[in-house]
Amino acid sequence: MRYLSTRGDATPRQFCDILLEGLAPDGGLYLPERYPQVDAAELARLRAVHANEGYAALAFEILSRYIDDIPAADLRAICEQTYTAEVFGTREIVPLKQLDDGFYLEALSNGPTLAFKDMAMQLLGHLFEYELGRRGQQLNILGATSGDTGSAAEYAMRGKKGIRVFMLSPHGRMSPFQQAQMFSLQDANIHNIAIEGVFDDCQDIVKAVSNDLAFKARQHIGTVNSINWARLLAQVVYYFAGYFQATSGAGDKVSFTVPSGNFGNICAGHVARMMGLPIKHLVVATNENDVLDEFFRTGVYRVRAAADTLETSSPSMDISKASNFERFIFDLLGRDGAAVRELFGVQLARQGFFDLSEDARFKEAAQRYGFQSGRSTHADRLATIRGVHERHGVTIDTHTADGVKVAGEHRTDVPMIVLETALPIKFAETITEALGHPPERPARFNGIEGLPKRVTVLPADVEQVKAMIVRFGGN
Repeated sequence: MRYLSTRGDATPRQFCDILLEGLAPDGGLYLPERYPQVDAAELARLRAVHANEGYAALAFEILSRYIDDIPAADLRAICEQTYTAEVFGTREIVPLKQLDDGFYLEALSNGPTLAFKDMAMQLLGHLFEYELGRRGQQLNILGATSGDTGSAAEYAMRGKKGIRVFMLSPHGRMSPFQQAQMFSLQDANIHNIAIEGVFDDCQDIVKAVSNDLAFKARQHIGTVNSINWARLLAQVVYYFAGYFQATSGAGDKVSFTVPSGNFGNICAGHVARMMGLPIKHLVVATNENDVLDEFFRTGVYRVRAAADTLETSSPSMDISKASNFERFIFDLLGRDGAAVRELFGVQLARQGFFDLSEDARFKEAAQRYGFQSGRSTHADRLATIRGVHERHGVTIDTHTADGVKVAGEHRTDVPMIVLETALPIKFAETITEALGHPPERPARFNGIEGLPKRVTVLPADVEQVKAMIVRFGGN
């Protein structure tokens, strides 16, 4: 399997080359040259693998279709090391929880940091350590987080040989629990940087550093954000696992609703659907920062300035530049790298939006790719959290509530699976507002907000971030 850039660079690269690289040299994102296809017979075989051997075996089956430069025995061992009941709390790893007839939550938040990001980040930590050891190299990971990516990355990479993490987050914009998870880590290879701005400022800095190819090479910069194909690939697996749990046989279809700000989580669903997984609809659920909902309704992709990015009670989705969206547009436009480069590299930079409303390919996108969308507000979140708790005795977090609300507007004749994104303790203030009492807190996180914190506050300045990498990067 070879990988190419969404902006046209077709230099042949294998998986382990792009694993450590992040953005392509031309500023694009990597995608495989083709999506391996899964027909009905193969789907039945994968269903049996999942039922008889478990999630780790299913992960190996999916990943091995995209990774052919790691020996199969090693890749299988990495999957088995990653997806264990000890790390994720259950043998099923991502069990379904039925709320109503044909309406499910897929539990993705049982990992070390209580968020779905653990599903990919735990794998990434093992892959990085394996490949760096094989090459005798070191890596400085530069990432941006709006809440959960940061802690998932840091918990996955802490203590890993040859790896240092520089994680940018918007100063004061994460929940107290999210901040405490990250900033309380005292590991010498973990560096938290709070940027005076919003998440998009953090993401812009990561992209600017990644686009400085000389600095990137000199400082051995890699990324764990969902622009990293390996992370997105890991997320494809739980779409298959959810499908197998909600259906019984060949030909059955399901729909997924995914709370999304950066388009990474649902982009993995797009990949699964392109492989042949029988998904009827992929429903994008946004909060008040509704850039993605606006696109799927109108064909206009219009990013917002930092001042216009709202601070909401589902803060991990307070994003107005969906960095993974470029991957879908690449497929939508027939994998035309030049067209994608014009849209994302020129038009967005020059005018802040692009308009595909009159493009015939956009007009057939919903039917061809299955995408639908909707938005949710703070009032919707409170009502949904309250309603799910009253009817089912289940407490959900604010982002999952966005998903449940929007999913209810898009139910059809097939099972609907809402991807749970985090446990409610991460957003205790809003849960208390909705229910009148705080959510349950896992015992291992008692008192976390009171622990000493290691964090450096910096302005939204690329050069100051670079200086910190040089100082602590060990190169």
